Amino acid sequence: MNSLSDEIINSLKVLPSNPGVYQFMDSNGEIIYIGKAKNLKNRVQSYFRGKHEHFKTRVLVKSIFKIDYHIVDSETDALLLENNLIKTHQPKYNILLKDDKTYPWIEVIKEPFPRIQTTRNKSNRNSLYFGPFPNIRNMNIMFKLINDLFHVRSCSLDLSPEKINKKKYSVCLEYHIGNCKGPCESFQSKQDYDDMIHKITMLLEGKTISLIRLLKSQMKTLSSNYEFEEAEKIKKTIDGLNQYRTKSIIVSEVHDLDVLTIEESGEVFYFNYMIIKSGAIMNVYNQKVAKKLSETAEDFAVLNTSILKERFGSNNKIVVSNININSSFKDFGFVKPQKGDKKTLLDLSLKNIRHYINNEKKKSILFKTKNHQSRILETLKKDFRLDKTPIHMECFDNSNLQGTNAVSACVVFKNGKPSKKDYRHFNVKTVSGPDDFETMKEVVFRRYKRLISEKQKLPELIIIDGGKGQLGAALDALNELNLRGKIAIVGIAKRLEEIFFPGDKHPLYLDKRSESLKLIQYMRNEAHRFSIMHHRNKRSKNALHSSLEDIDGIGNKTKETLYKTFKTIEGISSAKFSELTRVIGPSKAQLIKNHFNIS
Repeated sequence: MNSLSDEIINSLKVLPSNPGVYQFMDSNGEIIYIGKAKNLKNRVQSYFRGKHEHFKTRVLVKSIFKIDYHIVDSETDALLLENNLIKTHQPKYNILLKDDKTYPWIEVIKEPFPRIQTTRNKSNRNSLYFGPFPNIRNMNIMFKLINDLFHVRSCSLDLSPEKINKKKYSVCLEYHIGNCKGPCESFQSKQDYDDMIHKITMLLEGKTISLIRLLKSQMKTLSSNYEFEEAEKIKKTIDGLNQYRTKSIIVSEVHDLDVLTIEESGEVFYFNYMIIKSGAIMNVYNQKVAKKLSETAEDFAVLNTSILKERFGSNNKIVVSNININSSFKDFGFVKPQKGDKKTLLDLSLKNIRHYINNEKKKSILFKTKNHQSRILETLKKDFRLDKTPIHMECFDNSNLQGTNAVSACVVFKNGKPSKKDYRHFNVKTVSGPDDFETMKEVVFRRYKRLISEKQKLPELIIIDGGKGQLGAALDALNELNLRGKIAIVGIAKRLEEIFFPGDKHPLYLDKRSESLKLIQYMRNEAHRFSIMHHRNKRSKNALHSSLEDIDGIGNKTKETLYKTFKTIEGISSAKFSELTRVIGPSKAQLIKNHFNIS
């Protein structure tokens, strides 16, 4: 896969883990793909990992120039918003449904003793519609819940008062099995039936808590009047509602409005604009603009709302906002809700804009950090007279104690930062005794012989911890590999921080405040730390080996028991014979006694 642009890399780093909808745009700013996700971060990042099986996906990823996203409260809302945005923008990489079908709704038909049904066609102006439901299974669950908890008629009879009074109908099987209360024969009053429809409407609008509160009040009244059987029926309804306490932000057709939230930060206004049609989010837009002289958030809203409405084709009469706006317009007005569904939509918009602000700030920090690192590398290139910017650098350091346990370390920096997964330790194989030069030659040779054999990328700069001697030894290794002149190499002496170049008689002294010097010192110190850590581990392992592993008859299990009891070699060697016998038995205690001359 091609290397990613800074814009894409920074966007991937700041993606939230919320459910939502993502949009991929090309270099012309055109939306080329819209998708939904339960976890935006995981889903979007998956496009840029590994190789994709489908050719269309590979072509799509190559075309992505910018990523945008909108968060919602649930996966259901993400499904719905995705559907609406795809129909609005029709991105070329989305596969639209061939019959262009819409999501279904639950319809409350306004007629005497209203019926409730599901539909995909919102053609009846006198009906109430609730939804849409992007997941048909969820809609069926809701529809079944209504039928289980309430007893709405399913017949299509004309139950006008005149026909009921003329006794034209008789109850059917639904009445006898308890699914209907028989309004056709006046067994259920219109007032009782309308009260039931009111409760169903509350449920469909997501006002579950208010509905439960109302039912509890009715249950209490019935109990007070000793109508325990009716109270028990209501209790069962409450229990059923408590099992269905889910609420979508997209609830009913009462919302035909726009939402505009504005947050001020320094000299910039951040804003989120949403268009709601029939309770569904049709479009979402985040942006930031520079403030004009002495411009307030109210000024911005007054000047730009008409532009936004025209741009996105909204003719909604209400604009919900998080700020008080006193200005009035011919075609629309502003409201600042304090509660209810409008407040819920306002909170969602604010949630989006605050995520947008945080991510823009994070991306700005990442951009500044990257620029800072790029500037240091360019300075290093100039100070060290390099032909290439040293994106990939490696630093070597040796470590030994009085000639024993000689080890070396190589640390790798990429883009001015440690790449710890590429760090390498070396156990010296061909050198005996404290020969720092030959040790350096061996490890440099082994490192780059391996990179060449594995066809891996070579660094632009090698840094040797040491003066002319260590630098010369490293150069000998590069000569043997025919790499002399192909990789830049320098040595840094610890005492005066002298920088040695191959062939130069005199070292380079950089200003102590130089960013180039600080980066080289950081690499040298990191290599030294990494080398010392490996040296200590090896020395400790060898110390344990020399003390116990040379004793015939003392196995791993016995050693483990000794260390658990006496903690250290010193503890074992100073233990009394009787203590050893108690822990590992007399025969093995005798072996330890003979080895350490224990009395």
